[in-house]
Amino acid sequence: MTTGLAAGVFLLYAHTVMPGLRATDDRTFVLAFAAIDRAIINPLFMLTAFLGALVSTVAAAALQWGEDAFGWTVAALVLYLVVVGITPTVHLPRNDALKAAVAEGEPVAPGAVRAAFGEETWVRWNWVRVVLNLAAFVLLCCALVVAGAAR
Repeated sequence: MTTGLAAGVFLLYAHTVMPGLRATDDRTFVLAFAAIDRAIINPLFMLTAFLGALVSTVAAAALQWGEDAFGWTVAALVLYLVVVGITPTVHLPRNDALKAAVAEGEPVAPGAVRAAFGEETWVRWNWVRVVLNLAAFVLLCCALVVAGAAR
């Protein structure tokens, strides 16, 4: 369930948040993205989706050791680990730089801040997170089916 929640968050950014922000002027983009990024970093998101998916998948794999569903769960875990790796490698540095540019209130040069953010790269790699996360979710659903059939 947590993997599905994480996939939903990344998908929401992909099909709603980023296309909506893309249509705005530079100042609005920079201020809105910074505000959204500050808001999403909270215990509820971290526990129920982002890190919750990692912890619950590791726990599921440990509980399924030696069972038929183990391989499905490990495959999902590998995909989700890639998602977790992409986030601090691609997204967090961009998010943090953008937030730092507005830390004092108004960004000095919103066009330059937006250009430095690398919106296209952020969006492209977010779609990679969406696909990998959805694939991990499907694999975990397969693990449930296999575990249920084995019982």
